[in-house]
Amino acid sequence: MKIISIDHVQIAMPAGGEEKARAFYASLLGFTEIPKPPDLAKRGGAWFQSGNVQLHLGVENDFHPARKAHPAFIVDDLDAWVEKVQLAGYTTDTSQPPLDGYKRAHIFDPFGNRIELMQKA
Repeated sequence: MKIISIDHVQIAMPAGGEEKARAFYASLLGFTEIPKPPDLAKRGGAWFQSGNVQLHLGVENDFHPARKAHPAFIVDDLDAWVEKVQLAGYTTDTSQPPLDGYKRAHIFDPFGNRIELMQKA
């Protein structure tokens, strides 16, 4: 008996933030929005996919951004990604020390959730 893979990661967002989520995750980061099942679509939020990575944003009524818990995405050019996010006006933190052979940085979505970007060193 073992866990085989991750199906998706879910993070929270405030109600009514779908357009901001699309602007950040689809337009800026290049995810593709995927349809939510009809019963779940009624709750708001948005689902995104890039390759085999799925990220679900779910509405949380008493929303507080995840400042510690976070997804970590492997990227091909960390410096270019950080610059792109900064030029779009979003907060970044490049003070993270390398970790097990990876360069890394944190970016923050429009709701203040922390996202880690990692590149093999």
